[in-house]
Amino acid sequence: MTNPADTIVIGVDGGGSGCRVLLGTAAAGPLGSATGGPANFTSDPIGAIATIIASVQNAAKDAGIPNEALAGAVAHVGVAGAMTASDSARVAAALPYGDVVVTDDRPTAVIGALGKHDGYLLAVGTGTITAASVNGALKFVGGWGFQLSDHASGAWLGRMTLEQILLCHDGLAGHTPLTHKVFATFDHDPTAIVTFANRAKPADYAALAPDIVAQAASGDPWAQEIMAKGAKYLTSALSKLGFQSGDPLCLSGGIGPFYADFFSAGVIQARVDPKGSAVDGAFQLAQAQTKTVT
Repeated sequence: MTNPADTIVIGVDGGGSGCRVLLGTAAAGPLGSATGGPANFTSDPIGAIATIIASVQNAAKDAGIPNEALAGAVAHVGVAGAMTASDSARVAAALPYGDVVVTDDRPTAVIGALGKHDGYLLAVGTGTITAASVNGALKFVGGWGFQLSDHASGAWLGRMTLEQILLCHDGLAGHTPLTHKVFATFDHDPTAIVTFANRAKPADYAALAPDIVAQAASGDPWAQEIMAKGAKYLTSALSKLGFQSGDPLCLSGGIGPFYADFFSAGVIQARVDPKGSAVDGAFQLAQAQTKTVT
């Protein structure tokens, strides 16, 4: 019988902005890593699966492990947009590994950021995850995908800013330095924005977010208004999860930490740094799976 400690372990974090993989063994921990392109199941299910497989192969190469050895691997895959049992089953069936558990990207984000500790998480990147971990139980609010949810996310900030630019163009709102700057990237052509929106994926909208958060820090009134609106949503979501002033709160993701200046002092009173990333959480969950594989 193979020693469980030697089992190859794969952790995958697939999101709208990219795919991250850690690969190693149950005993040694991560030995190799890789990154790939977007892996959002809702936006592009076939592309997401292909990206995951390619990224795992690159991580195996980084670890010095041959691809044929992956057939016996244990994997935990957290992929954005895999919201139903059928979604998870479709991804798992397409992956050539021995024992595969597929979830959406929320559990991996919480485990990566908080580990086994109680606390609350606002993981805000291309999408938004609002979560609580209490006595080992995870609870979530929102996270239903960009089309209907993901308020405060980088994609949401980008879409809302393009909407504001069109209002400015129509004379229904006043331009600010941010809206002027972003409009210039479309050659001040509103039809170019409409064309962009007809084909854009969440990551495309989120590409506008760095300018938005930077302009908010510089005092742009529209950027500050939209960041404040995002912070209001996040505060409401935390309250629904049971958050109270003084509870540990972790802000993670490419956008999450920038909201700190838009929260009340009570919200960030007990702010904690993330212990790791979502891919760390995926790897930890995969390691835990090896204890149940016989």
